[in-house]
Amino acid sequence: MLPNTCILLICLFFFSSAFPLINAASNRTLPHQHPDPDVVAQDIQRRLNVSLSRRQTLFLTQNDQCLTGNPVDDCWRCDPNWINNRQRLADCSIGFGQGTLGGRGGRFYVVTDSSDHDPANPTPGTLRHAVIQDEPLWIIFSTNMIIKLKHELIFNSYKTIDGRGANVYITGNGCLTLQYVSHVIIHNIHIHHCKPSGNTNIASSPTHVGWRGKSDGDGISIFGSQKIWIDHCSLSYCADGLIDAIMGSTGITISNSYFSHHNEVMLLGHSDDFLPDSGMQVTIAFNHFGEALVQRMPRCRRGYIHVVNNDFTGWEMYAIGGSANPTINSQGNRYTAPADPSAKEVTKRVDTDEREWTDWNWRSDGDMMGNGAYFVPSGAGLSALYLKASSVEPKSAGLIDQLTMNSGVFGDPREETGSVSYGGSGSTTNTGKPGSGDDGDFFGMIFGGAAAAAPRPSTSGASVYFSLLIVLILYAIITNHGAQLSLHSLLLL
Repeated sequence: MLPNTCILLICLFFFSSAFPLINAASNRTLPHQHPDPDVVAQDIQRRLNVSLSRRQTLFLTQNDQCLTGNPVDDCWRCDPNWINNRQRLADCSIGFGQGTLGGRGGRFYVVTDSSDHDPANPTPGTLRHAVIQDEPLWIIFSTNMIIKLKHELIFNSYKTIDGRGANVYITGNGCLTLQYVSHVIIHNIHIHHCKPSGNTNIASSPTHVGWRGKSDGDGISIFGSQKIWIDHCSLSYCADGLIDAIMGSTGITISNSYFSHHNEVMLLGHSDDFLPDSGMQVTIAFNHFGEALVQRMPRCRRGYIHVVNNDFTGWEMYAIGGSANPTINSQGNRYTAPADPSAKEVTKRVDTDEREWTDWNWRSDGDMMGNGAYFVPSGAGLSALYLKASSVEPKSAGLIDQLTMNSGVFGDPREETGSVSYGGSGSTTNTGKPGSGDDGDFFGMIFGGAAAAAPRPSTSGASVYFSLLIVLILYAIITNHGAQLSLHSLLLL
């Protein structure tokens, strides 16, 4: 009897250990979806710590003022020969968009013509002609340009728009559409005053022209696409969202960009009942959410959204909102609330009763709250039991300025935010009430105290049932009592 008991215990241990992994795999609903998003968040923390340490070492030994501690910029900007090594930029992405190739390995395409006369038959040398090609392309510009689009600009896969070395503005009708594509990098471009348009034929490849209905007027519309990286762009004044990512898009990083003068800034997720968006994974890092913004920085439906080391210098309604149980992982951001006493809360659960959202995993880790701002955590966010980076010495509040100082298109002017008072330690509040906080450091990449272990995934009732069923069958076979385990007995389990 003892050997049989041991076999039973071994089987039970095996299945109880294996089923969380099986469940994790079964929860992957989209291509390029990472099975453990907290690992991606931790990797950003590691990269930032390495970049900050390198900056400090070189500054002290060589007085090197090129390095900022921003791991994206420090990856390429300090190369004096970057203009002849542009495609190195593709190595510098972080977060869920890491590995986005863009046009890496492809030829350079130089845009020489700013016109957009015929969206169904683009002129060679125009941006529209470049982005619809089937081959990987690294697209650059011969000079400063204002490109006024006649209709939405539809991308093909494996494209980089690289605006470094020129001052490029994209405006007009439709703006940028990334629909069912992958591996697109958009870097150092102004996008503004985008308006709805459509009900016309538009080319989406060299061999396909199709009828398009009316677009929403987003600055950048990401629809059913993966591996997208938007970096160092300046976006403002669009009819709908500045950036919208919907319909099963994932593997996205939005970094080092500057957002201003807009109402509904960023939408992530199509609708509350669109289940594939549960696999959406987006990193929002080192951005500056600047003047005259109202809401949706971002507004999330489902998915896992990592908001890390951004500077929020005001909002009129709220900064981060969501519905349909998204995971919000807010780390090391600086939230400066507006003067309006009714708009101090960073977070908003949209059209959802508190009894429903109390289990949603919204967490604030090392965020700095200014001018009375407060973040209302929930679910696992109320507990210390989630993944953190290794402990290092806390850093000063000036690092947010250092990390976001070049947000947006390089060389753009920034409005003065003025002096803001950060009461107490300037650390995050975990109670959802203004004025409370702890004495940890505000900077989300740098943690004090011991790192807590991440909770194990829960095992569903179906998994337990299946485990016990298999164990019972194995026990019957091993003990030669299989005949006693009839089909009727199994159905009664």
